[in-house]
Amino acid sequence: MTALQQLPDVHGHFGPYGGMFVPETLMSALDELAAEYDIAKNDPAFQNELGELLHNFAGRPTPLYFAERLTTNLGGAKIYLKREDLLHTGAHKINNALGQILLARRMGKTRIIAETGAGQHGVATATVAARFGCECIIYMGVVDMERQSLNVARMRFLGAKVVPVTAGQATLKEAINEAMRDWVTNVRTTHYILGSALGSHPYPMMVRDFHRVIGIEARRQILGREERLPDLLVACVGGGSNAIGLFHPFLDDASVRMIGVEAGGEGIRTGKHAARFQGGKLGVLQGTKTFLLANADGQIELTHSVSAGLDYAAIGPEHSYLRDAGRIEYDYATDDEALAAFRILAETEGIIPALETAHAVAHVIKIAPSMSSDKLIIVNCSGRGDKDVSQAATHFGF
Repeated sequence: MTALQQLPDVHGHFGPYGGMFVPETLMSALDELAAEYDIAKNDPAFQNELGELLHNFAGRPTPLYFAERLTTNLGGAKIYLKREDLLHTGAHKINNALGQILLARRMGKTRIIAETGAGQHGVATATVAARFGCECIIYMGVVDMERQSLNVARMRFLGAKVVPVTAGQATLKEAINEAMRDWVTNVRTTHYILGSALGSHPYPMMVRDFHRVIGIEARRQILGREERLPDLLVACVGGGSNAIGLFHPFLDDASVRMIGVEAGGEGIRTGKHAARFQGGKLGVLQGTKTFLLANADGQIELTHSVSAGLDYAAIGPEHSYLRDAGRIEYDYATDDEALAAFRILAETEGIIPALETAHAVAHVIKIAPSMSSDKLIIVNCSGRGDKDVSQAATHFGF
């Protein structure tokens, strides 16, 4: 592997990013988790059990689907969708949740906590907790609970306790704060299944590794279908788990361009967005040093996105590093562009995407027509849109 693929270092740094910025009371838990993961990732029994669960419980491998009508309508590059939306629970989040629940069991932790924004990680965590008979508490901002009420009900049916978070903006950042407070208090019995490639080491590395299956499969599948690698990979980026999962196995392939799409909200000039690389700065938030949205005094700024899963002030540290290295490009799609893409994909392919995924589709809609018909694009269809249908219907007046 290249230097890009070998990061982070033993202290969790991706160049100047990453690290461990947490209260001292959590250091022993993080050290225990890092040590256990270091053993587990090289343990054939762990990998075999995880592989069996991913196949028989979650539904891997997911298809690489040629979006023929979308390709024809746009009139440019050939577009493939990596169908993570077809996984059990409806999104890529189950990959990481299964890996972490197995680690929790190895460490003797029977109480599981998590944060969630769009609810998909909460559903995945509640699902694996039910599968392994663990107590499960999910922290979720009340704003997100209102716009993702379907997923709140799903979590409760799965036996999880959903704790409303009313502080601050009452979205993902505040949900993470509450989960971390819980973990500090109950660290001996509790494992925190963090949902994205964020937070303190070892989470950015560990979550990435559990999602690399996306890119490993996509690479094998496109070689089987087209007998060559894609020209472009596109994925939405909140914290960045689905994107790094798709991108990481292709980092050595210089011919493969990669674009991460952030939430442009109501537009960059309005300040109502969550595009960290559009005017963001280096800072520390919730355990990691990375690019984030903050004011001149270092206070975290309010964010906005129609998508609850992208509505977060920081981006995963590996994304910051790969952007600096020039290996991955980052752009953004606005709320209106994402909503339009949501409808276009539904009407052309019969696939209703999550609003998070719709941001990536929106970027493909913009750039595919300018590419020649012999070019290949893979866009990560990171989740299905059941949870967003009511919100989109209101927008379109259905």
